[in-house]
Amino acid sequence: MAIAGFGEIAEQLRRSTVLIHAGGRGNGSGVIWSSDGLIVTNAHVAHGSNLCVQLWDGRQFNAAVTSRDPRRDLAALRISANSLPAACPADSSQLRPGELAIAIGNPLGFVGALTTGVIHAIGPLRALGPQSWVQASVRLAPGNSGGPLADARGHVIGVNTMVAGRLALAIPSNAVRDFLAGGPRSAWLGVAVHPVRLPRASAHTFGLVLLEVEPGGPAAQASLLAGDILLGADEKSFHSIDDLSRAMDGHGPRLLRLRFLRGDYSRVRRVTVRLGIPDDGKDLIAA
Repeated sequence: MAIAGFGEIAEQLRRSTVLIHAGGRGNGSGVIWSSDGLIVTNAHVAHGSNLCVQLWDGRQFNAAVTSRDPRRDLAALRISANSLPAACPADSSQLRPGELAIAIGNPLGFVGALTTGVIHAIGPLRALGPQSWVQASVRLAPGNSGGPLADARGHVIGVNTMVAGRLALAIPSNAVRDFLAGGPRSAWLGVAVHPVRLPRASAHTFGLVLLEVEPGGPAAQASLLAGDILLGADEKSFHSIDDLSRAMDGHGPRLLRLRFLRGDYSRVRRVTVRLGIPDDGKDLIAA
């Protein structure tokens, strides 16, 4: 079915989508959330300290990370620019399966690539905990991460994050809104994690593997490394990413005692991490 004005809708989405250069660690996409320079992308895209944002017209700006939440895989960037073509967020709670979905991004070096599909579901996936996802049959590739998923009107319904099976997963726009309104918390751990199932030979069945450890963050200061697998906190085992978030809840300086594996599945290690310690003014949010 033809959509009136589809070309104009697609062009506006392209203008609201940016290319993010993360030094030598690859490129990703982002969404212009407000005309005064606020950019939303994935936390796994906004890593490192040398971020550069390229606009649709070729202009490039250095970007500062103003907030970051690896648990929800979201980050907010700020560039020194005004009168930008901001996207229009939709109310993701109104989405229904079968609706058209449009994804814009910069996969594999193709700037402003567009792909379409339909919404399959809105809700959690068993392997990824209770977090809700917009699940759509659009084709994503490396470089699409952080770009917009939009409806037939061109309104942003989510931020593309990953692929599960044949479905693209996007963080719902309402979750992005809540992230931007949440402000800083004192539960920053400084890691990006992903749930994993451990081999049957192990005494444990579930863990959270550390994909990234922020230099100078609480986890790094406690000598945790990328590749370590978190098993639990304070003698309670983890069964989802949210269990880690709940273990970090609180305000002010405090200690978090973690159990983890490093290389040898038969040996459980323990470490104490200091939370709630100011990090030179960084506004980074919990992993």
